[in-house]
Amino acid sequence: MLVLGIDTATVVAGTAIINDDKVIAERFVNNKLTHSQNLMPMVDQVLKDAGVGPRDLKGLAVSIGPGSFTGLRIGLAAAKGMAQVLGIPLVGVPTLDILTYNLAGVPGLICPILDARKQQVYTAVYRSGGQEGRLIPSLCPVKLTDYLALSLDELVDTLMGYDEQVTFLGDGVAPYRAQLEEKLDNRASFASPINNLPRGSGVALLGFDKLRAGEGRDWLFLEPAYVRRSEAEVTWEKKNCCQVEE
Repeated sequence: MLVLGIDTATVVAGTAIINDDKVIAERFVNNKLTHSQNLMPMVDQVLKDAGVGPRDLKGLAVSIGPGSFTGLRIGLAAAKGMAQVLGIPLVGVPTLDILTYNLAGVPGLICPILDARKQQVYTAVYRSGGQEGRLIPSLCPVKLTDYLALSLDELVDTLMGYDEQVTFLGDGVAPYRAQLEEKLDNRASFASPINNLPRGSGVALLGFDKLRAGEGRDWLFLEPAYVRRSEAEVTWEKKNCCQVEE
């Protein structure tokens, strides 16, 4: 099954084509161009790299967040448009699952952290272990918590509930590494920088699992998983609440 994966949840853009569990082609950029500039040329090129056309695709997978509100909307709009035109199923894959997949098989806890600004990180806690029906059943990480937006102190408190080594990865490592080392001491370890960013191949591979399980959804009903409300929503609510009270 040929599946196209699209990721625009963070500052990087990624696309990949897989055939079942084999990665055929992948594109990944971390430049100063916007996702609206990068994405569709990357999709076109990755299809050419794989030697296939859009009509050869049997499914689409897209990162749905948490992450950049604008980035997520761009990726979802592109994926929905393609799914509608091609008449193929579309699945959403949580960004933190995609990121954690980079460390499948690492012992102990795996904790992806994405910089959510406002002194918070988007995060969840995982442990490598088997999941029935997965591509690599003995390695695919199992999620132990919900997808969360937490302060660093709240994250540390959560991790204190587990007496295990924790491996961190994600773009939240750079701003918070020193604090994590101080608070968790030798329990904290960190992934290689090459694993700190989500990949289009991870989206496609995890999406293939969902498609194979029959989870492909009508493009119309797929929505982003922001985890936290946008600043625009909070501002609007405050403004309108004040107007009502007056």
